Amino acid sequence: MERMDLYCAAHPRGPSAVRRPQLRMRGQLWIAILGPSIEEGVVGIGPTIEAALRAFDAQYLVGLQPPMQTIHRRLGLGASTIGPA
Repeated sequence: MERMDLYCAAHPRGPSAVRRPQLRMRGQLWIAILGPSIEEGVVGIGPTIEAALRAFDAQYLVGLQPPMQTIHRRLGLGASTIGPA
């Protein structure tokens, strides 16, 4: 798909370029999906191929970040130090 190739060439280290999700069209929306299904995979949805791939990249990267509780535990911050003062 030429538009996906152009996007990946412009973002060669991005998740879309590295993982190459499948592209599908549903109604007026493009869906970029990596995994067995929309429910179980990483998904990006947008009105254009580029928008769907940008959304996919964002969702992929969010999935790599540990939850805030894990970060706070690693930093030695207890529950009493989290939140407004």
